[in-house]
Amino acid sequence: MEGKPIKPERNNFMYVLVACEESQRVCIAFRKKGHIAYSCDIMDESGGHPEWHIKSDVVPLLNGNCFFKTNDGLEHQLIGKWDMIIAFPPCTYLTNTQNWCYNVDKFGYEKVNERKKERKKALEFVITIYNSNCDKICIENPIGYINNHYMKPTQIIQPWFFGDNFTKTTCLWLKGLEPLNPLIKNKPFNCSSYAYDNLYDENGKILAWNSKEIKILRSKTFQGVANAMAEQWG
Repeated sequence: MEGKPIKPERNNFMYVLVACEESQRVCIAFRKKGHIAYSCDIMDESGGHPEWHIKSDVVPLLNGNCFFKTNDGLEHQLIGKWDMIIAFPPCTYLTNTQNWCYNVDKFGYEKVNERKKERKKALEFVITIYNSNCDKICIENPIGYINNHYMKPTQIIQPWFFGDNFTKTTCLWLKGLEPLNPLIKNKPFNCSSYAYDNLYDENGKILAWNSKEIKILRSKTFQGVANAMAEQWG
């Protein structure tokens, strides 16, 4: 069964593409504001809305005028370009916290060289998103390789700015968008570091720090940040 083409009349709502998002937190936040938002990731969605999720490489979609299929099996067509793209590219090869992996003495030249190649590809992916044919773009990532080898971030935020009592330094590279206005000015006294907090699986078991599950959990956008994006940019 085929879906109807997305028409370009955009009076009271926007067409929003949320790239590299399996959680659908940003997608759902924009949907609640009445916008036509889609999440896109090479993973299945965990947000419960397959009808809003595109499981594919996002690059062919970035410049609009595209066909795509959502996870409910419907096919869609976007006529024109996206009004906004919000992207959360993987930080595995870009974050400063992984700089220890480039130690040649410890890991050897071949492994380090291969990792450098992956880092180069990761940065090229970020640049492709930023230069896509869209007037409003946000790219999110931690402090790392992008800062020193492409451009400095427009804004640095913390989850506690928007009501989640955690510290997790997060950079935003913005094009055509105003910086987010923090809802909380002073750091809560009970704020803790998300990087070092224990995270649990559905059975209450502490996840191993290097497990696939914990990497997925730590990559999810904080709900307060997702809500702020939809409230302030939507």
